[in-house]
Amino acid sequence: MMQGSILSMRDTLGKLLVELGEKDPDIIVMTADVGDSTRASKFKERFSDRYFNVGISEQDLVNFAAGLSAVGKKPVVVNFAMFLMRAWEQIRNSIARMNLNVKLVVTHSGYSDSGDGSSHQALEDIALMRTLPNFSVVIPADSADIRRGLPKILQHSGPVYYRVGREYSPQITENMDYEFEIGKSYVLREGSDITIIGAGVLLWDAMKAAEELEKKGISAAVINISSVKPIDEQTIEYYARKTGRIVTIEEHSIYGGVGSAVAEVVVKKYPVPMRFVGATTFGRSARSQRDLIDFYKVNYESVIKESLELMK
Repeated sequence: MMQGSILSMRDTLGKLLVELGEKDPDIIVMTADVGDSTRASKFKERFSDRYFNVGISEQDLVNFAAGLSAVGKKPVVVNFAMFLMRAWEQIRNSIARMNLNVKLVVTHSGYSDSGDGSSHQALEDIALMRTLPNFSVVIPADSADIRRGLPKILQHSGPVYYRVGREYSPQITENMDYEFEIGKSYVLREGSDITIIGAGVLLWDAMKAAEELEKKGISAAVINISSVKPIDEQTIEYYARKTGRIVTIEEHSIYGGVGSAVAEVVVKKYPVPMRFVGATTFGRSARSQRDLIDFYKVNYESVIKESLELMK
């Protein structure tokens, strides 16, 4: 079922952090004993004096990063998405309230830590992070999107939650020509009958669904809403008006995530029928991330099913 090259998102992240560290001596990379797993340790190999492992203590990690930001440094906290949620209180009080320039770069999000089961699979983090004032929430689609967006993220002044997966990364945007900008979304495919909006690796499923719907005579637009917060209200409204129907897909709970963010715009700007494809329960252990995506039907088949329902 897979198509195209599959590149590791965390490998791309690790290499790019080193490249960016070469250009900016104020960048400091920090982690809580998962440097090897997240590939943050690549930064340590090049800049040992600008790399800190605080041990398994995410609350201390966040507070340490807040302190470094307060004295003008540019801390990049790299950790598992699920583990960092242990420090949500510190993220709220030490970073968000102070509007500090700390970047939270999380890996192993969604189902990507497939082998370790539901305790390691973050399916609620987008909802938790986008509710915080001052925070931006960004989800790259693939390795190409990381290379396109991470430099801009580190140049941005203010706190950002940057949500990355693990290994599975079908190259959705590799050959696409656009520049990343916080607050903007990107049209991956034009369409006139229905709009499919997604973020992260499941944009592969969004594109696959659009291809299959075309065979049924249905023209589907596909939108990469990589910036979940701030969100691109203008593009969402335009396609709501143009197609009159929206299906969202996300590797996250349907409650409070990408679909909810889109729905908040739609109900305010131009209400249209919507359907939501995403998680509704905890995950489980599996051989691969793709196995979980298919097992829980957070995939292109569900997007097709929901789209056909909307077209009736």
